[in-house]
Amino acid sequence: MKQTWRLLVTLMLFITIMAACGSDEETQKRDANAQKAAEAEVNKEGFPIVDEEIQLTMMAPGNGIEEWENMELLKDYTEKTNIQFKYVTPPASDFQTKLNLAFTSGDIGDIIYGAGTDNLTPGMEVDYGEQGVLIPLEELIEEYAPNLKKLLEEKPDIKKSITTVDGHIYSLPMVSDETTAQWYTGPLWYNGKWLEALGVEELPKTTDEFYELLKRFKEEDPNGNGQADEIPLLDVKMESSRPWLLAAFGIKEWGIEENNGKVRYAPMEEAYKEYLTYMHKLYEEGLLDSETFSQSDEQKKAKGQDSRIGVFPDWYSFFTTGEPEEEAVGNPMFYPLTNDDSREPVIPLGHGMSRGAFSISESNPNPEASIRWIDYFYSKEGFEYLNMGPEGHLWEWEDEEEGTKQKLDTPEGYESSEDYRGSLTPDYGITTPSLRNDLDSLGEDTQFEQFIKEETAEKIEPFGEIGYPLVYLTKEEQKEVNNIEVDLNSYVEQMEAKFITGVEPLSNWDNYVDTIEKMNIKRYVEIYQDAYNRWKEND
Repeated sequence: MKQTWRLLVTLMLFITIMAACGSDEETQKRDANAQKAAEAEVNKEGFPIVDEEIQLTMMAPGNGIEEWENMELLKDYTEKTNIQFKYVTPPASDFQTKLNLAFTSGDIGDIIYGAGTDNLTPGMEVDYGEQGVLIPLEELIEEYAPNLKKLLEEKPDIKKSITTVDGHIYSLPMVSDETTAQWYTGPLWYNGKWLEALGVEELPKTTDEFYELLKRFKEEDPNGNGQADEIPLLDVKMESSRPWLLAAFGIKEWGIEENNGKVRYAPMEEAYKEYLTYMHKLYEEGLLDSETFSQSDEQKKAKGQDSRIGVFPDWYSFFTTGEPEEEAVGNPMFYPLTNDDSREPVIPLGHGMSRGAFSISESNPNPEASIRWIDYFYSKEGFEYLNMGPEGHLWEWEDEEEGTKQKLDTPEGYESSEDYRGSLTPDYGITTPSLRNDLDSLGEDTQFEQFIKEETAEKIEPFGEIGYPLVYLTKEEQKEVNNIEVDLNSYVEQMEAKFITGVEPLSNWDNYVDTIEKMNIKRYVEIYQDAYNRWKEND
């Protein structure tokens, strides 16, 4: 028995010693890699970025389709740059938790890629930047990132929007020059077949005209089935159609909004009451779907595919109707409404950028090489490469001298070309640091792509305004805002549904405003006014 016990103890000691040796070897290897990376000279132009291969670590949200080390884009880019990465890519659904744990443990790696503001929030940028965990990037951009430098010079609002309260840039954005980047959210679309059935040649431009058309949708059987089953207007909790309908009453943002330099909280303005009154009228008369506040997106789409809806939100109309693209060009985009003939229409614009896409940690041994690595994707050529991968997978040259490409067929085993693309490149479903643009190397636009450009040029560009810029708050301001928003957002959202459905009569509007005022709304607006003033002063 004693002999067996001694054997077990000896075995445990051996395992412990071997584990320690393995750990020491890993540490030595990691230190050697870091030392080599730190000593590598960085070429300021062209490829490779460093003459001898170095290794860095990257943390990013995985897309669930392919491991990053197997992606053709990243393998090819490693060869171009001589920078190899060890990837840590937890599922996107778990990424926020994993990133927070990594910050707590001090092991975030050398680069955080593709996090986006849902995961690497503006508050985290400020906090970890001030602590020195994330390093400032502005001097690196100046010296090693010509594409980024050019972008920030040409679009100073972007630079203002990624510069924190202490004057530093701790994270790079995803910027988009794509046509749809102007969209605040998916537009409202009209059912073109219904318009044709009713002989409608001009879209509504006032709230009264819109109301009259919705009544016709309800009463004149535009789907031609002889049943009164038409739903003139629908949404899911007003989440997508709200911005377009609020704009009819001069409101650009459901919350904090800036008008001529003055910040206000829109959901307590008289204009918001007018919006609620109008929407209640639509709901009461059966023009707004009775299931708006209870249905799922899947239920909404089922009604669209059953030809039961007249006006509906989605990114593209065929996502709801199920039509092919070539038929969807018959569904016109919503034209901005106004409820006052003396006022110009307005439509909220998207910011055209998302923050929190790329940060460098204090442990990174070669920030210069890292910023050069990412800078390429802020060029037109670099974005096409990031988006479509290297030649031979999604595309091949049609005429290399002319710079034109042609698409290749999707291999068997993939449900769609997008799923295949997601196996080749990380530019799939995450906030990839890049300057996105409409891909024009694949030849002429399709009929649908041209339709989208024309509709956007006619119905969004002339009327678009940004409701409130992307700003940073101080740590103290962020704490105050978080405390106020806990109750404020929930209350306003609940009351919108109650007012529109009539559960809460609009005669109780004053009580609603009083309740909001008691939630410290004055201080809330003051904080955002100060943040706007700081943003504006960076002009």
